[in-house]
Amino acid sequence: MIIDNYSNINQIIAENSYSSVFLLLDTNTDDHCLDLFIKKSNIKDFKKVVVKDGEESKSIDTCEYVWEYLNSNDGDRKSLLINIGGGVVTDLGGFIASTYLRGIDFINVPTTVLCMVDAAFGGKTGINFKSIKNQIGVINKPKGVLIDIDYLETLSKEEYINGFAEIYKHSLITDNVELQFKNLIKFDFREDINEIIHKYSSIKNKVVELDLYESNHRKVLNLGHTIGHAVESYSIISKNMNKLKHGEAIAIGLITELYISHKIHGFDHNETISIKEELLNHFNRVKFKDIDQKEILKIMSYDKKNYDNTVKYVLLKSIGNPVIDQEVDNELFFKAFEFYND
Repeated sequence: MIIDNYSNINQIIAENSYSSVFLLLDTNTDDHCLDLFIKKSNIKDFKKVVVKDGEESKSIDTCEYVWEYLNSNDGDRKSLLINIGGGVVTDLGGFIASTYLRGIDFINVPTTVLCMVDAAFGGKTGINFKSIKNQIGVINKPKGVLIDIDYLETLSKEEYINGFAEIYKHSLITDNVELQFKNLIKFDFREDINEIIHKYSSIKNKVVELDLYESNHRKVLNLGHTIGHAVESYSIISKNMNKLKHGEAIAIGLITELYISHKIHGFDHNETISIKEELLNHFNRVKFKDIDQKEILKIMSYDKKNYDNTVKYVLLKSIGNPVIDQEVDNELFFKAFEFYND
């Protein structure tokens, strides 16, 4: 449920008679977003717990730290956890809430573009395990998601554009022509951000309503993520490259998987080129050596969509026409990186 204004948060708290309210923040949102949240929500009776910002916080160690904080501060089954931050905080906080005392309610307050259009919605919560993205988690929808674009004023240019990889993905899988790629790029990404967030988050919400537990159709949301998640995981542990943001890795995943879509399903070559050029206008190109590609391929064997010991991709026949559970031979995987590197 999208929460339209802060009074709705107070209404949820009153209607559910929560015994206590906890705020989960990272070091960035504690510094830059907490005062705005308190001012607008007028919530005074709360306790806050702060974790280090960054993907490394999506760990069992961080969960233990927060669970212990809840235990030590009278958390119980009637407590509410409000997660204020980007995708790391909402993924982490949702998982912590869903597992603490077998489940307490939580609300997401996304503070990044990426989180507003993707991570805060859909009920996917989780943590990383041995540097593999989202290996441990549950699907559990929040009581609500509050969208306030004022938080975007706190973002750097790099963090702001980071979220647009997921928006590009939405524009490629949707069958709504008005929201497809050729129309997305007509928007002013700054001036039209409120409209962009509301329109493109609705694409994910529509898919999730049809398939909450990702048994079938929801898999289309993983376009770009089979390779993208592996690239992101590799960047965390590799000494050969800098750590990538989620959006940077998904942009790489989109480019490579569109090339594969062209080779397997005849996805239009000119559209593949134009989408690649558009993404590289916003995301820096990363050079991948042979050894990098081989390690990324190994990490893909842990992808959550896999079964029968086979990596499963989401590919496109055309914009708005995705296909799930696709198998790709390793030779084509390496050729896709040649295309990206070129």
